[in-house]
Amino acid sequence: MAAPNPAITAMPSPQYVMTAEGRRIATYVWDPDARDDDDAPTVLCVHGFASSCRDNWVSTGWVRDLTRAGFRVLGVDQLGHGASDKPHESSEYTMDALVQDLVTVLDTYLLDAVRYSGYSLGARVGWQLAVQAPERVERAVLGGIPDGRPLARLQIEQARAYAESGTPIDHRVTQNYVTLAERVPGNEILALVALAEGMRLGDADPDPVHPPAQPVLFATGSEDAILEQSRALAAATPAGHFFEVPGRHHFNSPGSRAYRQAALAFLAGRPPEAGGA
Repeated sequence: MAAPNPAITAMPSPQYVMTAEGRRIATYVWDPDARDDDDAPTVLCVHGFASSCRDNWVSTGWVRDLTRAGFRVLGVDQLGHGASDKPHESSEYTMDALVQDLVTVLDTYLLDAVRYSGYSLGARVGWQLAVQAPERVERAVLGGIPDGRPLARLQIEQARAYAESGTPIDHRVTQNYVTLAERVPGNEILALVALAEGMRLGDADPDPVHPPAQPVLFATGSEDAILEQSRALAAATPAGHFFEVPGRHHFNSPGSRAYRQAALAFLAGRPPEAGGA
């Protein structure tokens, strides 16, 4: 992802939403540039694992471009990330729990339905939100999906030992995840380890037999290992479309201008182009 650039868009103070379990979810709102447009559609933006609203959507220019296009943006720090609470209990990070957190956010903001943009873990949660609460999602852009179960490759005990006592990690994939987590200020390794554990409870994989019925744009980098899996999900989705993000891998796709442009068009109801530069 792109390096933080605070000049792109101002980051407002978080507004906290309380979950049924008493956890605080940090949310952020940006109004469209046409501030007299009270009927502007809202785009709910949900980030990926070990990222945050600022990291995934603000620093990469998404919020800037969405508001310029006339959208209101509602950003969320998922539980365990950003300014949200960071419990260390895996039971708080099941897929159902993460979906319910978003439903609670929408209820708190009195939003019946939104357009949705999610990346990686945020896309996986968005898939499930669209399936479980279809009336809440009008259309969605899901980037870097399927990527719910790659967390299963993380060696939980090694990551926990590193967080608790600094024990060196010798498992390459686990080291990569820890490095990713440490890149974002404020991340807590133990909370993210709990999230990885929670994603193993129940069914966290997108089920192509029961896809969302809404229009969905799947966007995946041309250098991403899950490219063909993402194409297959798009093909299995009745109103699915696919956009290959040129020259990008899983971790730098959110910074792609071509990806943003395709998403903006799709969220506005226009069909996506076949590719981008």
